Amino acid sequence: MQKLSYIKLSNEQIDKVGNSIIYFSERISGLSKTKALKLIYILDELSIKKSGIPFFNLKYKVWKFGPVSEEIFIDLSSEVTLLKNYIKRTSEEGTTMIEPLVKFNDDEFSDNDIDLLEFVIGEFGNKTTKELVYYTHRANSPWHKTAKENSVLDLLEKEVINNTEILIDMSSLINHDERKKDIYLDFIESN
Repeated sequence: MQKLSYIKLSNEQIDKVGNSIIYFSERISGLSKTKALKLIYILDELSIKKSGIPFFNLKYKVWKFGPVSEEIFIDLSSEVTLLKNYIKRTSEEGTTMIEPLVKFNDDEFSDNDIDLLEFVIGEFGNKTTKELVYYTHRANSPWHKTAKENSVLDLLEKEVINNTEILIDMSSLINHDERKKDIYLDFIESN
């Protein structure tokens, strides 16, 4: 099992995550915390599949409703600190909702990034949180494979445990493509 000590996010990562959440909240009525967390993961997954380069380069853990970036989860679950310049949390019928504090700023985004944001909104923006969890937990997804390989899939599905310290190996998305895998590994090494 791979352990994760607390990871400090760069200012660029925080800016990109904050503005991505703003982008989602400006286009999705009633953006919940869980839906925002799912869309963040999906952006990273699709970006790696497309180019070998992560959208955010966050670390994701195998949790019951995961994959989850623990740092972003904590920030959206308690007092917002990392993303305090971008969003605020509200509560609506016991659900944590996310609202933008400022307008979307595309300074950190390439044209390809904007295209991917729009694709994610088009494909996943109208999905329910439950549908997004199902998507991220699908058979052969990185979450599913990692949970199974580490013998925690059954424990998570039966709610014996709710989270783990196990990191999801995002390179498994591109193991079949040597060029993308090399790009991914070079990117990870340099960041």
